[in-house]
Amino acid sequence: MTTNHKNDTQIPWELIDTAPIPGQGTELQLFQREGEFSISILDGGVLMSTWAHQSEDALAQLPCAKIVNRNQPRVLIGGLGMGFTLAAALKTLGPEAKVVVAELVPGLIEWNRGTLGKYAGHPLQDPRTQVRVGDVAKVLREQRQAYDAILLDVDNGPHAITRKKNNWLYTTDGLTEAYRALRPEGILAIWSAGPDREFMQRLQKIGFKVKQVRVREHQNKGDLHAIWFAEREAW
Repeated sequence: MTTNHKNDTQIPWELIDTAPIPGQGTELQLFQREGEFSISILDGGVLMSTWAHQSEDALAQLPCAKIVNRNQPRVLIGGLGMGFTLAAALKTLGPEAKVVVAELVPGLIEWNRGTLGKYAGHPLQDPRTQVRVGDVAKVLREQRQAYDAILLDVDNGPHAITRKKNNWLYTTDGLTEAYRALRPEGILAIWSAGPDREFMQRLQKIGFKVKQVRVREHQNKGDLHAIWFAEREAW
């Protein structure tokens, strides 16, 4: 996901660690400036920040609020990021829920277990959390009707910028796999840097009923992101 930093150009950013992206020949870079952290891709833009995560929170809040009263709800999150979507899901769900997080980059998981953990409230330490190291596409294919909600915050949405293979998730084939992995009345939520009418129509053709929400990245400021909430059944 792309985001902006606070408007403070006086204090320089310091590169404190890197993490290779498997199969890509490039890496994620972790930067620090005073009490703020950001993650960039090598030779690319800023992907995420500890300062701006309002849209990542929203990705989890609505779907999890709708499934919270189901029997032992199960959630799959594609993309750990800085842990804010996971934290929002856990905060919304009850004690019987289980949340599976699929993250491709092992180094990103380690950052969340260490330096970044406190910013989202250490959600990886929650006993309801299960971490899967690898591509969320593989997890989607493993089981049918396994999840009450699937939350995808992979790359930059339907137009991948960090890993070309991520585009598959947003194709008809990838979305069909997500549909099959959902339980009846399950919800697929997808984060994107911006709206995409063609992609919304693709979701509808597969059989989802789709609602698009626009969310600012931080306290009604910054970039205006898009989130699609797609249900197997009617709202």
